[in-house]
Amino acid sequence: MSDQPLIATVVVGPLQVNCYVAACPKTREALVIDPGDDGDRILEAIHSAGWQVVRIVNTHGHFDHIGGNRAVVEATGAELLIHELDLPLMEKAKVHAQLYGLPAEPSPPPGRLLKDGDSIAIGELSFEVIHLPGHSPGGIALLSGLHLFAGDVLFAGSIGRTDLPGGDHRALIDGIRKRLWCLPGETIVHPGHGPDTTIAREMRTNPYVAGMAD
Repeated sequence: MSDQPLIATVVVGPLQVNCYVAACPKTREALVIDPGDDGDRILEAIHSAGWQVVRIVNTHGHFDHIGGNRAVVEATGAELLIHELDLPLMEKAKVHAQLYGLPAEPSPPPGRLLKDGDSIAIGELSFEVIHLPGHSPGGIALLSGLHLFAGDVLFAGSIGRTDLPGGDHRALIDGIRKRLWCLPGETIVHPGHGPDTTIAREMRTNPYVAGMAD
């Protein structure tokens, strides 16, 4: 469908983060979601597809999701966006990575801070910002048509961990139940790690949140 994004996935970094490039099929303008590492590989995928990156969004500020920001920003000149509540995490990402014995490239500052309900235009497509705290204070998902880019909120058969600083298990569960279960069942969930799934499948089978629809 022309109102659905074209999507390329590049799995990056030691923690195997799914970096997504979502493009408008008409204008070829693109959005990069969670360039966590391996900026050269992300840029190669963009170049191969013939897309023009106009914005970059971090679904949250953990180091494994922002480590490729600088490379992609510098190569494309695209605007960088993150939810306002996760800016402190972004700024401390290098310190957090060192706790795991991993390097992290500091991110350039965002050009714009996001809030719940914001809309991000990419060509003729629109991506709605859904604030879903719990894994981190400013965690978000992006919804475009029947595609949900869920960050580390919802995975195939699992949910984001909530034992990190700023985590809140109840908030995460409430957000999934109230904000995601109302989406069409055929909505494809593109998680921050692991394989794609659907809203319907997770409502039926996810052991952490199955059967919790309103």
